[in-house]
Amino acid sequence: MATSPYVRAANQPPPLEGYDLFSENRPLVEALRREGAVGEEQCAAFGRLCGGEPLELGRLANEHPPILRTHDRFGERIDEVEFHPAWHELLALGVGHGLHSAAGGHVARAARFMTLAYAEAGVGCPLSMTFASVPALRAAAPGLADEWTPLLGSTTYDPALRPHLDKAGALCGMAMTERQGGSDVRANETRAEPSGDVYLLTGDKWFCSAPMSDAFLVLAQAPDGLTCFLLPRILDDGTRNGFRIDRLKDKLGNRSNASAEIRLVDAVAYRVGDEGRGVATIIEMVVHTRLDCVLGSTALVRRAVAEATHHAAHRAAFGRLLSEQPLMQNVLADLCLDSEAATATAMRLARAFDEGDHAFRRLATAVAKFWVCKSAPPLVAEALECLGGNGYVEESSLPRLYRESPVNSVWEGSGNVNCLDVLRALGREPESREAFMTELEHARGANRHLDDAITRLDDELDAAEETTARRLVERLALALQASLLVRHASAEVADAFCATRLGGEGGRAYGTLPPGVDAAAIVDRHRPSVG
Repeated sequence: MATSPYVRAANQPPPLEGYDLFSENRPLVEALRREGAVGEEQCAAFGRLCGGEPLELGRLANEHPPILRTHDRFGERIDEVEFHPAWHELLALGVGHGLHSAAGGHVARAARFMTLAYAEAGVGCPLSMTFASVPALRAAAPGLADEWTPLLGSTTYDPALRPHLDKAGALCGMAMTERQGGSDVRANETRAEPSGDVYLLTGDKWFCSAPMSDAFLVLAQAPDGLTCFLLPRILDDGTRNGFRIDRLKDKLGNRSNASAEIRLVDAVAYRVGDEGRGVATIIEMVVHTRLDCVLGSTALVRRAVAEATHHAAHRAAFGRLLSEQPLMQNVLADLCLDSEAATATAMRLARAFDEGDHAFRRLATAVAKFWVCKSAPPLVAEALECLGGNGYVEESSLPRLYRESPVNSVWEGSGNVNCLDVLRALGREPESREAFMTELEHARGANRHLDDAITRLDDELDAAEETTARRLVERLALALQASLLVRHASAEVADAFCATRLGGEGGRAYGTLPPGVDAAAIVDRHRPSVG
């Protein structure tokens, strides 16, 4: 009898799908409880939802990236971005569950944001910018905030291009940087000319994130200097604003999401804050989007670890499951340590936003943004390798995660920008140093490696300077993570992390944990119980 070609081959791990993304993420569940949020059942329901069809929607949204339509069939300028239906379903899911808003608290939002980002990261961009635009508007333009906040907080996803007052919900994007300056936004050349109660903006923007949004926060040079503006996509009379999309970026990753080069031609905009205070006005927005960069990278890392540990638990080689082989256990456990550390850091940071702890979050946000986002690509690469050649194939999802992994380290201030921001905070806001060190001191006496690191940091902070800023920020990040793990994680996780990340007992590659680490217990804590 002939063998059917549809019989499943032996030794194939079952697909990692159809399960609760939240509840199977034990460090996240514990962090949600610890950091004081309510709504665990809602998070679990959302986790079950995201562990189903959204996983496939994420694949489709990346397989079918957005397309720019500059003109309609009659040759009229329209500047519209066409998305695959999967994108709209994912974005509607995020908006419908309030991920574009801090309503319900930052900690609970952080847990749900990471759960959706596990399924697909691209929609995190418009969700994050909308979330971050509201604090900036409230702080600098209360009148605009009163007009726009109900729409920006609405849980109705309304993608239609029409005046905002005719919509059930709205999204906000950003257009800050230009070709000649990049992160140095003070070098911007876009002009803002006063015209009655509004300004007319003219110039080019090199990166406009989420160009299909209903409004954008934009930086431009007003008569008294660099200023922040709110620029609507559609004017109140239904006509299109002077907002032209030249092309969409062909990006390494984040391909489901559109990023554009745009041209503003006498575009109507409303001032947000005083003239000449543009950077000070947008900084509140940037702080919030940096939080989401940490959340996004943490979610990517978690998915990579879940895929690797799941594969190893179901794939045999040389007579044993991969998960039973000591060297593979060492690699997986090493990955798990960084995943748990990132999760604890992200959720503690979210609590600082809930509590209005400006002093701690001022330094901790930049520190976490640098380290959690910077360390994601090598971790995802190692997780990919755990699947061997199968991990290098698109169907495994690991290549998509790998391409996505550098983005959060680049956006909202690259590594150097965040390190310089840490130095700025230390110099101008000494209370941020005190708050950060107080957080570390909560764990003093529990681990000798951490105690030594805290003592060294006091001296290093006194001698902080630009040349060694990256080394300083890395050490701040590792000490913060160690402090959280010592207080809240299992002993095997905390001890292994401190010994290798602070005590020098590990190597530079993953899989170099020292003898005596309970690798099997660490891996079991992070492996989804699926299949």
